Amino acid sequence: MVFTLVGGASLCGAAALVLLVISTATDYWMQYRYSGNAANQGLWRFCINRKCHAHTLTVAFWDATRAFMLLSVLGCFIGVLLGISASKRPRSRRVRTGGIALLLSGFLALLALAIYTGMTVNFFGKRYIDWRFSWSYILGWLGIILAFAAGVVQLCAYQRSASEAAPASVSDS
Repeated sequence: MVFTLVGGASLCGAAALVLLVISTATDYWMQYRYSGNAANQGLWRFCINRKCHAHTLTVAFWDATRAFMLLSVLGCFIGVLLGISASKRPRSRRVRTGGIALLLSGFLALLALAIYTGMTVNFFGKRYIDWRFSWSYILGWLGIILAFAAGVVQLCAYQRSASEAAPASVSDS
């Protein structure tokens, strides 16, 4: 049973990693209308009528969101690697460390999306008409859920394997 928990957690973590990478790299965190044209933006650039340009404004919340998302991807990658490498030995400390890395990854992505959400609503929500969050942003939230789930399952697998390894003291009186 424990082997399947670690394998499932690794699979869930790998799905979280894919979603977080796609979310971080793509340009559809927000869509809006700019001078009557369809526009969208991501963490790295903005696009108007499918012509993309690097962000020219240096805004602290973009830098913070980028940094936290990149750290989240790194933490998720480490968690998945540790889970896969320890899947044959569920009593390994790698399982616990991988679970902690996945939880940390979820927390860092949560922090990044919380910053982006708050600043977008306050900063861009007042500048642009007819704006909305888009699919890259939503994939980030799905990645958070999967990273947290993978971390919890991996820690549960470690805890279960540790309790199975402990000898039961039964007295025959």
